[in-house]
Amino acid sequence: MSLPNLGPFSPDSVCRGDALEFLPRLPSRSIDLLVTDPPFAIDFKAQRLNYNRTGSNVLEGYHEIPAGDYADFTFRWMEEAFRILSSTGSLYVFSGWNRLKEVLYSLDEAGFTTINHLIWKYQFGVFTKRKFVTSHYHILFAVKDPRHYTFHKIEHYPEDVWVINREYWKGRKKTPTKLPYKLVERILSFSSSPGDMVLDPFLGSGTVAVVSRDMGRHFLGFEVVDEYYSFAVERLQNREPGPPQG
Repeated sequence: MSLPNLGPFSPDSVCRGDALEFLPRLPSRSIDLLVTDPPFAIDFKAQRLNYNRTGSNVLEGYHEIPAGDYADFTFRWMEEAFRILSSTGSLYVFSGWNRLKEVLYSLDEAGFTTINHLIWKYQFGVFTKRKFVTSHYHILFAVKDPRHYTFHKIEHYPEDVWVINREYWKGRKKTPTKLPYKLVERILSFSSSPGDMVLDPFLGSGTVAVVSRDMGRHFLGFEVVDEYYSFAVERLQNREPGPPQG
């Protein structure tokens, strides 16, 4: 099977730079699946002791988007995402509740059809005094063509609430918003096939690229933060299969 044509980018690589600059350079219909956890436009402090983490082990440099720019930012990258997805391509985008309306609006405006609004329930959240603790993320599953898209029904009764624990990575360096290996593995199992091209334009810790490699998918990732890019490259070079232990 020939490698996908990604224009100036090489398959099975990660690139340091801004997704809004890189996405327009990708050829139309060159990506089969896009999975990403973009910035949320919140006042996020990377080394705050969220989830009982040791601050010194959390990488600095989280790249935030100003709240007033978030709607335009989201539409710009989703418009490009629609263009670069194949005719049977899908998008999974993570969102917190605070910017969910911008994500839903941009999906519609960019031309996507939302298939499912998934809930990822994890095992803990940030301590609160005057409101309920947030212990879930939203995952929007959307497609380019609602009549033809890749979906492998790997379970008889796949539900739209996924209970998957965060990974502790005790005593190890990590990014502040790292996706669990098993969560990405589940997405790829449902919505991609071996040899497909998977893109994460906001790569973060590199989990989407690592899981894609381990599952026999081609991958491409963009990351604007130097520390995160280096961390993702290190994980890919490590070549340890499966989720981290301990």
